[in-house]
Amino acid sequence: MKIVIVGTAYPLRGAMAQLNAILGWHLSKHHSVEIVSFRRQYPKLLFPGKTQIDPSKPLFQLPTTPLIDSINPVTWIKAARYICSRQPNLAIFRYWLPFFAPCFGLISLLVRRGKKTKVLFICDNVVPHERRFGDAFLTRFAFRFVDYFIVQSRAVESELRKFVPSARYAFVPHPIYNVFGSALPKADARRRLGLADERIILFFGYVRRYKGLHLLLEAMPQILKHMPVKLLVVGEFYEDEETYRTKIRDFGLTDHVTVYSQYIPNEDVALYFSACDVVVLPYTSATQSGIVQIAYHFDKPVIATDVGGLAEVVIDNKTGFIVPPSEPMKLSEAIIGFYKREKELAFIKNVEQEKTKYSWDHMVEAIEGLVNAGR
Repeated sequence: MKIVIVGTAYPLRGAMAQLNAILGWHLSKHHSVEIVSFRRQYPKLLFPGKTQIDPSKPLFQLPTTPLIDSINPVTWIKAARYICSRQPNLAIFRYWLPFFAPCFGLISLLVRRGKKTKVLFICDNVVPHERRFGDAFLTRFAFRFVDYFIVQSRAVESELRKFVPSARYAFVPHPIYNVFGSALPKADARRRLGLADERIILFFGYVRRYKGLHLLLEAMPQILKHMPVKLLVVGEFYEDEETYRTKIRDFGLTDHVTVYSQYIPNEDVALYFSACDVVVLPYTSATQSGIVQIAYHFDKPVIATDVGGLAEVVIDNKTGFIVPPSEPMKLSEAIIGFYKREKELAFIKNVEQEKTKYSWDHMVEAIEGLVNAGR
């Protein structure tokens, strides 16, 4: 097939750019693939981070044409014309925010008019974590012009069926993030980070309210009553960082929490995951999380809350623990239990087995299967 992936790509940063690159590379083993990307993904006014440019080296070299300005409809039409000129069999969009629905919807409408090109949406979300008025309307508009869908959790599957009851879709669990290199020996990673602590837990990724870092900080005093633990908070703050730093001081956690408040280049991701014993996801809402797939790549257990599809991937008392959301006491009990019951080695073995389910080959096969079945 001739395939065009429409969406964010390097040098723009973030998970969606990384996932588009990884998917494109795997598809390119058997198909012709190129990416039509953004010239501007977000207006500065709407982007909460420090920069939209990725300081990392590119993951893969794929033909990429930056044409789209997310707030300029003229560029959407130009992008659609360019895609049509390439005469692809399939256009793939990764959908995660209704902000992109008008752009993706119009491009999908225009590229389908020639009847040669089919449109597939990979849905990381159907309903966003932080909902706003008009989200449902925008999502319905974008989904009107889609031939096939991929969903990666049962929570997203349920949401899709509400929006498009007759949707032609495949369920494929979120594949492993396997592009950050190999794990380092734990002692080496800790030495490079200047850490000498015996027990280290990791919160990784950008910080927003729904990620639940505030709940993990509230759980820390209870944990520290039982044992010394160091929390690494690694990622850029997409809201007021001082609110969290005040909480750290007020709870007496200054010596027990280390904050790396920055976007982490691809080349450095392994360092933080290798240094920790367990990754903690105290989310208050979610569909799925790529952080679990990064943790599994590095054979790290995960303690997560029972929201969205997290419990589909984190197998309770096997690859980690699942706890109720918004309950710091339950979260603290799980972390204490992880150490007191010496679960790390057993969980690591189980992660090594469990992660074999999350192959990119399954994603490619699902895409090919949907297109072949629709011919």
